[in-house]
Amino acid sequence: MVHQHGDEHDIPHEHRVHRHGGWLPADHRLQHEWLKKQIEHVDTAGKKDLIPVLQDFKKLIEGNSRIYMYFNQMWEEIPLKKPYNKDPTGTKKQIRDYRHMLAVLNHIFTQAPQWTDAAFGVGMVGVPMVGIFDYVMATPSGHAAFLDPEVNKMMKKILNEWGKFLKSPKSAEVLASHKQGWFSEHAVQDLMEVANAPMRTSHRFEDMYVCNPAAKYYGYTSWDDFFTRQLRDTARPVASPNDDNIIANACESKVYNVSRQAKLRDRFWIKSQPYSVLDMLGHDPLAAQFDGATVYQAFLSALSYHRWHSPVSGRIVRAFVKDGTYFSEPLFEGPAGGYTNGNGEGEIDVRGISVAQGYLTALATRAVIFIQADNPAIGLMAFVGVGMDEVSTCEITVGQGQAVRKGEQLGMFHFGGSSHCLLFRAGVPVDGFPALGREANVPVRSQVAVVGGARF
Repeated sequence: MVHQHGDEHDIPHEHRVHRHGGWLPADHRLQHEWLKKQIEHVDTAGKKDLIPVLQDFKKLIEGNSRIYMYFNQMWEEIPLKKPYNKDPTGTKKQIRDYRHMLAVLNHIFTQAPQWTDAAFGVGMVGVPMVGIFDYVMATPSGHAAFLDPEVNKMMKKILNEWGKFLKSPKSAEVLASHKQGWFSEHAVQDLMEVANAPMRTSHRFEDMYVCNPAAKYYGYTSWDDFFTRQLRDTARPVASPNDDNIIANACESKVYNVSRQAKLRDRFWIKSQPYSVLDMLGHDPLAAQFDGATVYQAFLSALSYHRWHSPVSGRIVRAFVKDGTYFSEPLFEGPAGGYTNGNGEGEIDVRGISVAQGYLTALATRAVIFIQADNPAIGLMAFVGVGMDEVSTCEITVGQGQAVRKGEQLGMFHFGGSSHCLLFRAGVPVDGFPALGREANVPVRSQVAVVGGARF
């Protein structure tokens, strides 16, 4: 979720476009408007000391010639034309250089995300840092910088500090019922619209989620405690719990892709983003068994539920988090994606991370869990939880050798929206996945696929 310091009525509640799981706004004028407010605050408040972790970031940039070059050039390589170069009034570049970038980051890290109607209406609901890096990620220098191991080590350090704050009691102050609180009338209405849409229910918040409505902040002790809230079992029943041929949906999510015969190694960085199974599975020795796999990928709603559940009954064979990139986007070929020359005349795909989900499965920080299913028709399968941009904290809550039942918790994401994949080995007769283009999320623990015959 992002910080929003403008008038919460910037976009009338009844006129907002409801984006189930949107990250950045489809209309970049609105992203500019959000960023403009952050910049205006920084520019008018006067110079402030950077928090310690951002001081370390500044030292890294200025103390390493390669990184210094990247973080200077990336801002210069943003195309010199709309929508990239001006704010909505057409007056100036938004972020001017790396020093300005650090000042804006310093501002957005000082408090927990507030709710505003405008923030939800424009889709700014998950990623304050990617709102700042959105354009530069797709420049040549930005691409190089955010693949750099030293930069990613620093990004991990920065995000860990941000995460500590979001787990602190002070961060719970935004969980109030005033207009910028997450339990305001409009906030609860919008949260529950997203939650009720998949099954067309009319649950109240306290019917859907484990909480105490009589307690302060509904009993949540921090922003992260609220963000990783648990569902009540009755709100999301497990699909056919005694039928091992029915695969349960691992995450409350919107279908992104279904791919057959994924290669063990492929060119995941090209525009078609083929799945590269060895890279997805962190080069684990078990990955070799998944050459020719069926891959199902879906995108988690930033306003919804962020815990993962086992798609099958079985035993955990291996579970680990693979460190990776945090803000890397592919430089796609052609005018619709990527930067094409050094004269400020190229094009950046304004859809950003929403079209990079296949690429991120091979590079982003991710949780990999291998499960030996009880159903011999499935055998070994894999779950991959993909952290997207600053949402790269993947917490696994199961261990090697542990028995799990279909629908039981495997882990969770912290701090934002994300993506996940299910992988089935070649020869497993799995089908009946949700249709691509489905608007609403597929409910977690509901039927997502069938093995060995039509049951849908």
